[in-house]
Amino acid sequence: MTTCYELYALRYATREAKRQEHFIGGDPHDAPMPMDYFVWVAVGDGRAWVIDTGFTAEVAARRRRTYLRCPVEGLRLLGIEPDAVEDVIISHLHYDHVGSFHKFPRARFHLQEEEMRYATGRYMCHHRLRHSFEVEDVAGIVRMTFADRVVFHDGDAELAPGLRLHAMGGHSMGLQCVTVETARGRVVIASDVTHFYENLEAKRPFTTAFHVGDMLEGFDRLRALAPDPRHIVPGHDPLVMQRHPAVPGLEGVAVRLDREPAA
Repeated sequence: MTTCYELYALRYATREAKRQEHFIGGDPHDAPMPMDYFVWVAVGDGRAWVIDTGFTAEVAARRRRTYLRCPVEGLRLLGIEPDAVEDVIISHLHYDHVGSFHKFPRARFHLQEEEMRYATGRYMCHHRLRHSFEVEDVAGIVRMTFADRVVFHDGDAELAPGLRLHAMGGHSMGLQCVTVETARGRVVIASDVTHFYENLEAKRPFTTAFHVGDMLEGFDRLRALAPDPRHIVPGHDPLVMQRHPAVPGLEGVAVRLDREPAA
């Protein structure tokens, strides 16, 4: 029987940016387009599945991001203790999606094998490709592998009833998204398959890309996975916090993705 999950997005950081930074080829309008940073969590059958782990305060300071809260502390606001989390899905190994992995002492980390090959292989000789990685994060996941705490996947996989991984590529070689069955139907946690709603809607790829063709095809796959576009949650769009209902008492911090968004 398929589990019906509660599904949350937690905002932990932000940064100011311009439109031209978010589209390959730039943009004719020199307008602000800020970027938010999220982690996500699906709760069902008495357990929590954390999707991505965010970055640390130290990385935020070095990369000049506005750090609002530790992602782990955000989870605690939802009553989720990191010590109790058994499974963490890492969409990819960029610094803003894996940086606080060490704060989950019992968890197994679910990762596409292609992503580990990418982050430790020859493409990291190129600054343009490695600038989104933190070497200590990558080394830490290697250590987790030697500690039998990484589960590698080769393509799509069902982790539990109603919760599936989908290998996508594009932005990063081993990027994956997650589909979660909820009370409003299947929701697609796109992560960085699409950073903003506009990347997807206008089919305009984001500037950081390993393979632009795979990124464009990823937009089509997101649409195929979702019942309709309102069930797709992009990885960095501030509109996520506006379109989805806030968790009472956590306005501006956490929203419910398993509830119907605003029209």
